[in-house]
Amino acid sequence: MELDHRDFLNSPPVKTVRFGGTVVETLAKHKLGDSRDYELLKHQLADPEIKDAQIINWLQEFRSCVTQLTKDHEQLIYTILRVPWVGRSPAVVEEYMVFLSNLVSAQTVYLCACLKMVVSHFTPSRNFNQCHQALQLITRYLCFVDCCSLQECYAHNLLRVTMYIPSLRRDVLEVIIGKMLKLDVSAARSDIEEAEENAALSQRAEVRPEEGLFDMDEDMSADVPCRAAVMAHPVADRLDTLMAVMMAYIKDACHVDGSLHVERTKDLYRDVLNVFDKLILPTHASAHVQYTLFYLCSFRVALAEAFLDHLWKILQSPSQPAVLRQAAAGYLGSFLARAKFIPVTVRACLDLLLSWIHCYIDSQDSSGRQACCDISLHGPFYTACQAVFYTLIFRHRAMLENNMKKGLEYLQSLNLERVVMCQLNPLKVCLPSVTSMFAAITRTYQVVFCYTIIERNNRHVLPVVRSSAGGDSVTTNTNPLDSFFPFDPYLLKRSVQLIEPLYQVWEELADTELLPTKAGQQGSREDEDDFLCGETPQTEGIVGMTPSSYDSSLHSPSCVGSPPLTFQRP
Repeated sequence: MELDHRDFLNSPPVKTVRFGGTVVETLAKHKLGDSRDYELLKHQLADPEIKDAQIINWLQEFRSCVTQLTKDHEQLIYTILRVPWVGRSPAVVEEYMVFLSNLVSAQTVYLCACLKMVVSHFTPSRNFNQCHQALQLITRYLCFVDCCSLQECYAHNLLRVTMYIPSLRRDVLEVIIGKMLKLDVSAARSDIEEAEENAALSQRAEVRPEEGLFDMDEDMSADVPCRAAVMAHPVADRLDTLMAVMMAYIKDACHVDGSLHVERTKDLYRDVLNVFDKLILPTHASAHVQYTLFYLCSFRVALAEAFLDHLWKILQSPSQPAVLRQAAAGYLGSFLARAKFIPVTVRACLDLLLSWIHCYIDSQDSSGRQACCDISLHGPFYTACQAVFYTLIFRHRAMLENNMKKGLEYLQSLNLERVVMCQLNPLKVCLPSVTSMFAAITRTYQVVFCYTIIERNNRHVLPVVRSSAGGDSVTTNTNPLDSFFPFDPYLLKRSVQLIEPLYQVWEELADTELLPTKAGQQGSREDEDDFLCGETPQTEGIVGMTPSSYDSSLHSPSCVGSPPLTFQRP
């Protein structure tokens, strides 16, 4: 019977010769102990001469009762999975794929069987396109069977394989880190913080007045995980577990009998760096996965220097895409600001960055054209400037505290005034919070005066009108570079124990370093606390210019550990 042009979704079933009752009736009889029609059904499905119309009718009936096809009916399901569907009419192929999709979504116990069936058709003389279509449908439901303990075991054992088959390590790291990135970008920093706050409020609400009279901690088993160590956000909790596994693997792979093995560490660094270039660097606004490399670099200063040199080469290379150069600058500034284990390297990196920035300004001045503030043309330059400002915000104290005179001489030698005053006007496109904090610090030490430029820029900010659910609203783009600082504070509770000793937290500026602000024109004190926690106050109208190259549908909001807006002058 010809079915190629039949609209099987909207047309009635084709009448075919069959024996026994309907599938629903057959399953009901089987449940009561009468298996005659059940066995007859399996026999008809296994018929090598089965017709297209028969397959379609059976599959439509099975779809109507897919919730009843539990593990008790696995022999029946295995019979259906052996039905020869590849290469048949489009109507059969499409109906079969719909059945597979429904089956896997309703009965995840058959996921592996369905995958094996599809893969078994990757043989010569088969229609590979149809197989891949079925595979894509099935893999959509893999996330529904995610389990924190299963993922942990899977990652642990995959990594263990690399210990005795080192040639697989790079591929294994790519698979695991790729999965971790998907979790990372789907759990926005703001969502994690909100979930933790709500969990803390709920936990406090559960406390009764009579509770707390006795300390029950001593009665708790030591092997029961602390309730406080579990993330309230389910995706963040899974990511936390995988981060702990990954960092434990990194430590074990680099140490032998408690001592660092230099060659093994170098080999692992090369593999992780390769995955960083391929997956992590192009992913916008990931919050935690990059800390695997941060942790690895802490083992040896030479590794941190090699990582910084790698980022520097990407930033200054004109052959690299602008989006990657900007991302490299973000990593460079954030790493310099946050890594405790590179105190000496900071000045050398600042010298390189400022030298490149001054050369860039020279090239614009010598071009004979009027330079303008254009992010699309000068994106890497602006992110490099922001990296310098951000680093100085975090590191100026260390530069000045031992020898104030030499420290000031060094800051003045950077010629920051030329950078700030140049026609490209970096203060106009850098994050306002970074700009205002940088201005406050440099004014205090009389290194450069930024406020005249900031006030002029504020007068020239054009509002952006956009429509929302409540009507048109007037906003401004406060993050034109779509900036994010990759090493903002780490939020995952279990794995953070390995990061905390290595991490430079934000230290509040002394009163002498701050300028008085006018009420009503500056950010609130709460915004200042946001910065101390590594947050940026939520602002409407932020328009991203560099969307995630990893998965645009999983693009999380820009979330940066930038200075508070309270220090911006009117």
